Amino acid sequence: MLLKATDRMASMAQTASTTNPLSEHTIHQLDNGLQVILQPTRAAPVASFWLWYRVGSRNEVPGLTGLSHWVEHMLFKGTAAYPRGEFDKAVSRAGGMFNGMTWQDWTVYFETFPAERIELALQVESDRMANALFDPTETESERTVILSEREGSENNYFYRLQEEVQAAAYLAHPYRHPVIGWKNDLLTITRDDLYCHYRTFYTPNNSIAVVTGDFEPQAMLAKLQEHFGALPAGPQPPAQRVHEPDQTAERRVVLHGEDPTAYYLQVFHAPAARDEDFPATVVLDSVLGGAKGMGLLGGSANNRSNRLYRALVETQLTVDAGCGFGPTIDPGLFSFQATLAPDVEHGAVEEAIWQEIERVQAEGVTVEELKKAIKQTRAQFVYSGESVTNRAYWLGFAAVVADLDWLGGWEARLAAVTSEDVQRVAAKYLVREQQTVGWYVPESE
Repeated sequence: MLLKATDRMASMAQTASTTNPLSEHTIHQLDNGLQVILQPTRAAPVASFWLWYRVGSRNEVPGLTGLSHWVEHMLFKGTAAYPRGEFDKAVSRAGGMFNGMTWQDWTVYFETFPAERIELALQVESDRMANALFDPTETESERTVILSEREGSENNYFYRLQEEVQAAAYLAHPYRHPVIGWKNDLLTITRDDLYCHYRTFYTPNNSIAVVTGDFEPQAMLAKLQEHFGALPAGPQPPAQRVHEPDQTAERRVVLHGEDPTAYYLQVFHAPAARDEDFPATVVLDSVLGGAKGMGLLGGSANNRSNRLYRALVETQLTVDAGCGFGPTIDPGLFSFQATLAPDVEHGAVEEAIWQEIERVQAEGVTVEELKKAIKQTRAQFVYSGESVTNRAYWLGFAAVVADLDWLGGWEARLAAVTSEDVQRVAAKYLVREQQTVGWYVPESE
């Protein structure tokens, strides 16, 4: 990814505004259903345009996994107006940057330009929303690229472990599928499968346009109407109707391979973004594994005072350790992961993690831990939204996984979390019969 939250000292959060700048925006909707979010700012002569589609691996079915990621690639292959490579050259000449990403709940494309050139982003995104070519030869070429991408990931045994554990943790919900898709599906998906997915989900009524930066709102709205307003609304996308059944028995995965390094992964089902337990679970994640803000731009856990570091790394059971949790439309996963130190058994790591879990469940967290976790989480979140590019990310991301009121009220909900809340969610979600545990064991062992 091109984007990364800036790492700052947590104490710098004291200088941040008490008003969430991400709450300052206007919302509009075109007649064809395209939702528009505008947030002008005059801080720099730069503007960023993000086009979000409400489609990801969550919207795929067995036999057709990886469609959204593959379609994302195909929309970079050009249209009649912008043949392959022409947009890249235009962005370079204009001094901008661009990219696209696919995840479980969404697909997004973005461009950041000097403000006077931002209309170029509107031109290309409206064009490829309606006119992507899906040339059969390009489709087959991209099959090779994606298979190579997948095989490259498979060279990493922790990736393999993650994939196996994720698939085991979900019995029914499509979150069980890797975003890139299963290899057998990638071998059999056709050009028509891809084009049908494109025409079903990549439409004005299933998308959100976000513009941040240096622009005049009414002029920008007029430009959006000019470029997107004439595009016909697509069909109503099929709803994702699968609900994951409650897990009533623990599940285990043991993977063997040639990598001499041993890995550990443990996951639990966790609340969705809109769930009232979400803020307390984010704080639990911060106490155990270090503050990460929230979501993909939430920074990283880089302090050594969290409980997992003290319990696993300082005791030389592992060379690294952490946990992870983020916002999703449907209930996601709360994960623990570690790289084992030489000659350490997986069972010892698992027991040490459970000791920390049960300590929170029995005792809660201290006032100092709670304050630090909330303060650092807020700091990571605030600084991850400093640039116009990242602000556009957050506004669109929130609109997809929840709504903009959810984003605007995030800091207040975070500040309201108590030690009792953290203790309660630890007891509710981190349950032995609801865990899925993965061990990667080197063949030499």
